[in-house]
Amino acid sequence: MDRLSIILTLPVGAVIVGALVIAIFSAGFYGWTAITLAIVIGMLLCWPVSYLISRRIKNRDKGWETPSEEERANQSLPEV
Repeated sequence: MDRLSIILTLPVGAVIVGALVIAIFSAGFYGWTAITLAIVIGMLLCWPVSYLISRRIKNRDKGWETPSEEERANQSLPEV
């Protein structure tokens, strides 16, 4: 699970939907179906794009250490 991508989902979704609505209006489509289609496409794309942005941020951060597969397998859940 990538918590940064969850946080990025809302602003990225707003940017994608806004850009699509502007593109649709620029193309001359002003109906509700076109706007609804832009919103649906934006909602479908916001999660994968947020994940890609999150990965890129973490790959460029020199202080970020990605845990290896072995470290992930050895992690245990905290005691309650």
